[in-house]
Amino acid sequence: MEASYFRYVLEFKRPSGTSRGVLLDKETFILEISENGKKGTGECAVFRGLSFDDRPDYEEKLRWLCENINQNVTYLKEELKDFPSIWFGYEQAVLNLKHGANLYFPSEFTEGTSAIPINGLIWMGDAGYMEEQIQDKLDKGFHCIKLKIGVNWKEEHIILQKLRNKFSKDQLELRVDANGGFSKDEAVTVLQQLADLDIHSIEQPVKAGNWHDMAELCAHTPTPIALDEELIGIVDYNEKKNLLETIQPQYIILKPALVGGFEGSDEWISLAEEQNIGWWITSALESNIGLNAIAQYTFTKKSPMPQGLGTGALYENNFESGLELRNELLWFKI
Repeated sequence: MEASYFRYVLEFKRPSGTSRGVLLDKETFILEISENGKKGTGECAVFRGLSFDDRPDYEEKLRWLCENINQNVTYLKEELKDFPSIWFGYEQAVLNLKHGANLYFPSEFTEGTSAIPINGLIWMGDAGYMEEQIQDKLDKGFHCIKLKIGVNWKEEHIILQKLRNKFSKDQLELRVDANGGFSKDEAVTVLQQLADLDIHSIEQPVKAGNWHDMAELCAHTPTPIALDEELIGIVDYNEKKNLLETIQPQYIILKPALVGGFEGSDEWISLAEEQNIGWWITSALESNIGLNAIAQYTFTKKSPMPQGLGTGALYENNFESGLELRNELLWFKI
């Protein structure tokens, strides 16, 4: 086998706001593995400022992988354990090499006979911009919407109140993602306000790493709490188990690029199910290459919940997509 990679910068159609700041572009790396005239493609979707493997020697490790592509898989996995997005790209490229075309996990999904329900994602901005996005999602038939919050809670709370006044929880599932935007004391108040509005869940109310605070919040929360950033950087099996046992969240959210690819996600799902913790899968602003692979993987996990896979249309210069969104259902184009 031979391997190579190239760097690619995705440009947002419109600046996208989170509680960590406004995103204008997104760097990624495309890995290609070839053998006997066939090629497999994967995306090493590093997330600058968030990924565990956002470090100065990232490209150096990617070059190392290309030079050592014929080494034993167990050895490669051990060497890449601190580079989850590179391992993720490797997993994709190997699967694509095996299955060909733009296939990673052949299934009813890739045959075009089944689809994946997804949530509509609302980015931060002023009230007018957020309401404009919400109306667009409602017009397209979404029954589950996720809003980024944690920058101007007073304004965000009003938007949620308006939505709930218009649509009951049976008509519209509302999820919110704080990206660690609240202090513990603020979170206690916000959790009650969210419960009053029948909000489905809140992702990462306080910054990752505060296990004690998060455990206290999860133990008494009137609104289910989902861990997201909290999972990043936890690579040891026993530490994963310890985190879930200590915090006992209601949900965990899995971004394969950030938690060790498909194998890492499988491990988290297994541990969560042992402890009756719910889960769903989301993309992490990948290009259409990574998004396609994640969608195919997600379908095989058979979760009935809306998944967080709708980021492919954010970019001006994305790769051609193998996916198509019809209303709130993500389909594979055949």
